[in-house]
Amino acid sequence: MTSPAQRSVHSATTWSIVLSVLMIIAGILGIILPSVVGLAVTILIGWLLIVSGILHLIYAWSAGRATTVIWEVLVGLVYVAIGCYVLVRPVVGLAGLTLGLGAYLFIEAILEFIQSFQLRTVPGAGWLVFDGIISLIIALLIWATWPSSIGWVLGTLVGVSMFVRGISRLALSMAVRRAVT
Repeated sequence: MTSPAQRSVHSATTWSIVLSVLMIIAGILGIILPSVVGLAVTILIGWLLIVSGILHLIYAWSAGRATTVIWEVLVGLVYVAIGCYVLVRPVVGLAGLTLGLGAYLFIEAILEFIQSFQLRTVPGAGWLVFDGIISLIIALLIWATWPSSIGWVLGTLVGVSMFVRGISRLALSMAVRRAVT
């Protein structure tokens, strides 16, 4: 008979395993179709910026003070303008996103190293170190090849990062599941 805590851990690790497998599949697609994935990410970000800008504009009309209204309108207009620019000039947006991805992966690598140190006694925590090393290498590759390789770097590196992250999360989830059952 399993306890409620064991069932809860089993349920949580099942979802984690499913997410890990989906991350692995998405990573493979990113590696196979890097330019398509890079442009798709750029277009998605452009639309998200536009929607966010519109939401800021809508919120501005419910804000109480005049300074808040002005600030929200300005922020909303900037978001909409940047989103439209990214949609009209996706290659320029892709270049900016590629550079931003490098910064993100560098910060992520540092956080993975910190988390692996905090979880060093948990079985499978070494995979977090591995994930951090891969993220750091990818960040350095982005900075070393930017801007000449923006056509393939975002999709490929996001694909590799998602693939490795999926594998590391899968290994950690399986280790947790084995430790509890």
